[in-house]
Amino acid sequence: MHILITILLVMAAIIALLLIIALFMKKEHYVKREIMINAPLQKVFDYIKLLKNQDEFNTGAMEDPNRKREFKGTDGTAGYIYAWSGNKNAGEGEKEIKNIIDGKRIEMEIRFVKPMKTSATIIMETDSLSDNQTKASWSNAGTLKYPINIMIPMVERQVAKGMDDSLLTLKNILEK
Repeated sequence: MHILITILLVMAAIIALLLIIALFMKKEHYVKREIMINAPLQKVFDYIKLLKNQDEFNTGAMEDPNRKREFKGTDGTAGYIYAWSGNKNAGEGEKEIKNIIDGKRIEMEIRFVKPMKTSATIIMETDSLSDNQTKASWSNAGTLKYPINIMIPMVERQVAKGMDDSLLTLKNILEK
């Protein structure tokens, strides 16, 4: 009986410690990645502004190839919504194009329903380095409420890895 009480007290202490740590951690997450693509700016921009193309390079979009997809509006324009519902890895949510500056910037909001309700701002930008070389940048920023904010370091690592892998795939697609 003493062992059980000791185990329960240790578990309660660990949970209390994690909750206290979360009180002092940041609530905002931010990740930005970029890659140089040997292709003209307009080719890169025209490809990334279409959310349906993300099925080809975005590792998050490839988590469940059999997921249910819904589209509202005209892809590549402000107001377009790409919604999905898939397995536990893909989750459920939607991505909406909020603003586009042609040839420069696409601002999106991603809203997850599952595995947990949260949202983030995603910005993809292109910058011409030469006639045939473009820098593509991708950022993801959002907020996680207490006590879920304790997961921010893990979320930032996972998002960064997914973005790095996705940008490398995008580069390979556009350099063909």
